[in-house]
Amino acid sequence: MINLEVPKKAGTLINQAYQAAAEVFRPISRKYDRAEHTYPAELDMFAALLDGLNSSGEGGAGAAGVRRSEKNEKPGNRNGSNLNIVLGTIEMCWGDVGLLLSMPRQGLGNAAIGSVATDEQLKKFSGLWAAMAITEPDCGSDSAAITATARLDGDEYVINGEKIFVTAGERADAVVVWATLDKSKGRAAIKSFVVEKGTPGFEVVRVEHKLGIRASDTAVLRFENVRVPKENLLGTPEIDTAKGFAGVMQTFDNTRPLVAAMAIGVARAALEETRKILTEAGVTIDYDKPVHSQHAAAATFLQLEADYEAAYLLTMESAWMADNRKPNSLQASMAKAKAGRSVVEITLKCVELAGTLGYTEESLLEKWSRDAKILDIFEGTQQIQQLIVARRILGKTSAELK
Repeated sequence: MINLEVPKKAGTLINQAYQAAAEVFRPISRKYDRAEHTYPAELDMFAALLDGLNSSGEGGAGAAGVRRSEKNEKPGNRNGSNLNIVLGTIEMCWGDVGLLLSMPRQGLGNAAIGSVATDEQLKKFSGLWAAMAITEPDCGSDSAAITATARLDGDEYVINGEKIFVTAGERADAVVVWATLDKSKGRAAIKSFVVEKGTPGFEVVRVEHKLGIRASDTAVLRFENVRVPKENLLGTPEIDTAKGFAGVMQTFDNTRPLVAAMAIGVARAALEETRKILTEAGVTIDYDKPVHSQHAAAATFLQLEADYEAAYLLTMESAWMADNRKPNSLQASMAKAKAGRSVVEITLKCVELAGTLGYTEESLLEKWSRDAKILDIFEGTQQIQQLIVARRILGKTSAELK
């Protein structure tokens, strides 16, 4: 096994996140899987704890932004908030990924605000629980095909459109909505806007029933002539056709490693449970013997563990690059692609290795296999991530490689 040395200053955070996962998330994991759409009230106290960790600069297990231009930074390698958040997220999702996605003020919209907001906007939206609304009924993986519109009218933008599969869309205080300022100018005109709950014309249409992450609500939202202050546009209102929509896409440089970290946490949970079951069944996993000379179940387990470690290392790299202000779009997509695919394969194979224990509710293995699938889909599907990686490695544009 490859064991990276965790930064000493992250030790306390990791321990706190693990304790929360072990003592709170795990005991109520099955409860809220069954009680879909019921808000887990037990999470309120931990949300306050994460607020404190994030405000102190140590980072927590929730969402934060990739800030690319910081003043007075010391030169050299830096293990900062992005790495801390990834490490904390892994621990929390070892407990339950759906419950983490239900944590107040730790939504994916908060990552969007943290990534592209101005300093003034960061202060204005501090303390908000923000969801992120990108996907539409006719627009999924191709974010550039967004049809929701935002029209400037005086000092306000008027937003119209419908968004689907919005994580925490019903519970959050606000939603970061992706909309176009001018359809004729393509993806460069796509901007993100903070729309707070209670704004006239903003409606939660329904909450979905899902395969996994049932503790987390997933909503359909409708915007009909919703007016928001022009200051709620994140970043710059200028349409730069040369730059494209790199500004809003920068959000993904942060959220994709987070989703990869979620996948790693779930995969680790499944591997640990499966190791326990195999050991109790008398199967020995020997790291000093060739794979082909071991019990078939042990050989399969070692292969799954190797897959897990590869995803883990890619995720650590992408977070470290963000902390050190290095462009990490390629690495973020690689981490998301690898971890998303691996967690699905690992959890399903663990169900198989555990036999009847894996398929019943006697353990959480069957639940983790259901939770895993979304981690390969949201924040860009497996296929989209592979396409992004191919374009960057080959030096192709989106028009040249589709």
